[in-house]
Amino acid sequence: MTLLYDRDACTGCMLCIKVCNFGAIRKDGDKVKFDLDKCVLCGSCEEVCPVDAIKIERKIVDKEALAEYKDVWVFCETYEGRLRSVALELVTKGRELADKLGEKLVAVLIGHEVEPLAETLIHQGADRVLVVDDKIFAEYTTDAYTIAMTSLIAPRKPAIVLFGATSNGRDLAPRVAARLQLGLTADCTGLDIDEERQLVQTRPAFGGNIMAEILCPYTRPQMATVRPNVFKPSDLDPSRTGEIEKVEIKVSPVQVRTKVLEHVKEVTEGMKSVEEADIVVSSGRGIKDPSNLDLPRSLAELLDAAIGGSRPIVDAGWLPPTQQVGQSGRTISPKLYFALGISGAIQHIAGMSSSDIIVAVNKDPEAPIFEIADFGIVGDLFEVVPAIIEEIKKLKAKR
Repeated sequence: MTLLYDRDACTGCMLCIKVCNFGAIRKDGDKVKFDLDKCVLCGSCEEVCPVDAIKIERKIVDKEALAEYKDVWVFCETYEGRLRSVALELVTKGRELADKLGEKLVAVLIGHEVEPLAETLIHQGADRVLVVDDKIFAEYTTDAYTIAMTSLIAPRKPAIVLFGATSNGRDLAPRVAARLQLGLTADCTGLDIDEERQLVQTRPAFGGNIMAEILCPYTRPQMATVRPNVFKPSDLDPSRTGEIEKVEIKVSPVQVRTKVLEHVKEVTEGMKSVEEADIVVSSGRGIKDPSNLDLPRSLAELLDAAIGGSRPIVDAGWLPPTQQVGQSGRTISPKLYFALGISGAIQHIAGMSSSDIIVAVNKDPEAPIFEIADFGIVGDLFEVVPAIIEEIKKLKAKR
């Protein structure tokens, strides 16, 4: 990578000095001067320059340079003062990847008053937690968090950086990748290390009809977003110890172009979130008519479960998009999942295959859903589900 500075084009606005977190730029008369020994090529100056006087040329990293990149990093997202579940899931998976590489697992925690959460990440499996704690990070903004992440990544050179495929993760990861000119694989459902110590990133492709394995052999770090509920978090180990490092990142208000004014929560009346429920009752094309959804609703009510659906019935408007389970909907991992009249297309399976117990009801004995079901019932759901409901009522009456 090479930094190119056009002194003639520079207007002397000095914005680049204000945004450099490494003291690599200083005033030189009415222009600026770069200390390349301190510069880590994070790109903050390039982005803020109003006249494009600063350019960073990024080239393919050769094999010798690749060896300089070490460790697995996980961006650990927070919400309302707590860690999102996907953060714990990725720390667990990151621990596995780091062990295969014989390297360290580093958790990155950005926010305001988030330092107390660092200990949990150590107990989850992290060897080190990098904490960036400042008021400017209290609300997620693309600009501030991108500056923080690139300022951390550029000098420390991690080999792998993982993000949860949440709304914020899907926003932040591509921005960091664009700033550092890296590859990024989105919505991964599998991660592994191959014989050449590369990250194998698996995701559905071509509408979910195949599972593609993607490599980034020429750039580092290798970056991926991973859907929530794909991996199971391990149990916390309070005996684990690790290093917590507080890192000060300087972000000027002029660099943050957006401001969060309010949070609006979307709540579907009478429906539990499929992502948070321990039990989910989902219906597919086999339900035939929206009026027939009263049947799975009765089952869900008995079990205190959430109502879900496959894409066809959501597209038909029978259920809101928030309740869709599958590749283009929500990825879930409940303790118990009912698939009623769902054939089991790979797009749907991608969203619920990690459920603890799967119960499938379908008239077609060859339906793909039976291949992953723990309990499969071949029959008409309009006969089978009422029988299940009656048995549950009898058990409840006995208790």
